[in-house]
Amino acid sequence: MKLEVTCPSDFVGDVVSDLGIRRGRIQEMESQEDVGLQVVKAEVPLASVFGYSTDLRSRTQGRGTFVLEFAQYDSMPPNVEKAILEKFTGVSY
Repeated sequence: MKLEVTCPSDFVGDVVSDLGIRRGRIQEMESQEDVGLQVVKAEVPLASVFGYSTDLRSRTQGRGTFVLEFAQYDSMPPNVEKAILEKFTGVSY
């Protein structure tokens, strides 16, 4: 998914860190200095952004917003695939 997060510059470190935890890949960062905002553009797996709205608002004191749109289908990393298969089949791979 393409994710575009807009937040005050003070919180951009927390936002970028959180995206890293969610397996996001930062594509671009823009500064809107006249209004004190940062725009972070990233690609992130859909499964990692469920509940993101609540987490973003917590990290930015309610001042962060985001836009999410489909980017592409991609294969998942082998370790994630293994964990999902083990969870649903009960068989260790």
